[in-house]
Amino acid sequence: MERDFPIPSISVLRCFEAAAKHQSFTAAAEELGLTQSGVSRQVKELEDQIGAPLFRREGRGIRLTQAGKSLAEGVFSDLSRLRRTISQAVAAGGTQELLTIAALPSFATRWLVPRLKHFKELRPNLDLMVHSRSEPFDLVEEGIDVAIHFGANDWPGAKLSPLCPEDLIVVAAPSLLETSPVREKSDILNLPLLHMTSRSHLWKVFQQTVPGTATHVQVGSYFDRFSLVIAAAASGMGAAILPTYLIESELASRALVNLASIQDNSEHNYYLATPPGRISPPAAEFLTWIRGQVSRRVKPV
Repeated sequence: MERDFPIPSISVLRCFEAAAKHQSFTAAAEELGLTQSGVSRQVKELEDQIGAPLFRREGRGIRLTQAGKSLAEGVFSDLSRLRRTISQAVAAGGTQELLTIAALPSFATRWLVPRLKHFKELRPNLDLMVHSRSEPFDLVEEGIDVAIHFGANDWPGAKLSPLCPEDLIVVAAPSLLETSPVREKSDILNLPLLHMTSRSHLWKVFQQTVPGTATHVQVGSYFDRFSLVIAAAASGMGAAILPTYLIESELASRALVNLASIQDNSEHNYYLATPPGRISPPAAEFLTWIRGQVSRRVKPV
């Protein structure tokens, strides 16, 4: 028979969660609006209750022990579920409905969120909870109604439906083109090249469309987020290969100029992921709405 262990207070668990996430009592204190000693005291209370150290002190820093790592994994999930449960209860307590959405961080920031106002206008009694996620996860476990996924048609435990392909173009800032004009496609490869770390093959794909070029296209500057690549390109630092969805405003204002299109043969596309089984009416309305947004998009010239 399992022992009935007392449950630590929410404040204790939140302090541990923040300290484990940041690997720092100081950063955890800043997030929670507490003092560093206050966070340390709460974590010590949890360690006393569990009977094992949760952090290993290393100089001025801290690292999770094996016991701490095991506990952190469960606490992150449990507190996340508790927050969702409370949010859903708040929504259910009034006249509001709740729709939870997960999307790729850059796609959410630069394409989805600027359009959500229009969806809200159609459903004023619907509250939205938007999460940024980069990898597949358990939709049912996380309580997500709809997720937007980019990649292969592969998400275990979810129903995937195509949303749209990825339109990739080569872009550069006018300031760069003034000093390094592009008159032919091959001239693009003479520009400084900007790379997205996770998509570093794209310049090789582009080079294959320019016969007779021997440029070493893997040289240049690398960034681990699309937002950083976009900022670097807009500043005139170099040419970049980017999805049109992420740079609509830059193309419209001509902060970035479309130099060429490319076709990535990876067969990766955008998909809508929903939990298996019947989806809620708000989720169904959102799927219809977002497909309409994609079909009405205007491609840059």
